[in-house]
Amino acid sequence: MILTVTMNPAYDMTYRVERFERGQAHRVRSVEQRIGGKGINVTRVLNQLGKYARATGFSDHAFAAAAELEMPVDFVHALPWVRRTVVISESEDGTATALWEPGARVSNPHAAEQLAVRVAGLLPDMDGLIISGSLPSGIEPSLPAEIARTALAAGVPTICDIDGAALRLAARVPGVVLMPNRAELRRLTGAAVDTAEAIVTVTRPLVERGVRAVLTTCGPEGIIAVTTEGTWSAALPEPLAGNPTGAGDSAVAATIAALATASDPDWPAVLTDVVATSAAAVVIPVAGEIDRGLRTRLAPAVLVEELDPSFSRKSPPGQISS
Repeated sequence: MILTVTMNPAYDMTYRVERFERGQAHRVRSVEQRIGGKGINVTRVLNQLGKYARATGFSDHAFAAAAELEMPVDFVHALPWVRRTVVISESEDGTATALWEPGARVSNPHAAEQLAVRVAGLLPDMDGLIISGSLPSGIEPSLPAEIARTALAAGVPTICDIDGAALRLAARVPGVVLMPNRAELRRLTGAAVDTAEAIVTVTRPLVERGVRAVLTTCGPEGIIAVTTEGTWSAALPEPLAGNPTGAGDSAVAATIAALATASDPDWPAVLTDVVATSAAAVVIPVAGEIDRGLRTRLAPAVLVEELDPSFSRKSPPGQISS
């Protein structure tokens, strides 16, 4: 089983219009509302990949009840209300515009401890852990790193898909896998990351200091992976048009599915599946869904390139093998 942690869940709203123009009134062709948040979307994709997944994190009673109708959940009821995210999807060309609410403040002073205890109690039955998304106000940015350390100490592969101060603290956890996008990596390192070479340059020190892998998602340009075993890029020959909102969550789901299965993963094979799974989410208008048939068809087309064959570390954190 794989556990996902979503500390700032949301109701995902999708408005479909023919074409969106600023300052204009629009006739909405259709509306869809579903429970969401990054970890929730990861849970959905994992279930589509045939991996049994359970969701935890913070919520209110109404959101937890709605989530329980769709997936196994075990939330800490610490939010006074759950925020909304709005995606305006244009049928003309598939362009998506997103609006994210910040969410409610957690006022329960024991909420973080309750979640940490909840996750620790579930770890003996888990093969992988995902910590995804933003933190609600009132929660210290150290909580994801604290939970990740506990999971890794229990031998559970752990991915952090987070941002800001929480990502900086998680990057100090030995053995963790980080999955930032370019903007998140830029905020983490303070460096320009416009090229594959630049991404490798700024992420390699993180791996040398103990992070197991940094997989940087680059949208239609694919993914750059710097790991303890090597460095690769992976992408489709031509990107697919559509809604990119859930592509990163699908990439995370594919990655943890592989890490939960093999203790010594074949990274080029993992990246092939990650890119195909991510692309299979782009063609779906809502986050948390993939076109499984398209995923299968795309996999043989994924191009994987080793970027730096000389970089490989099997030695303990802080040392580089020659």
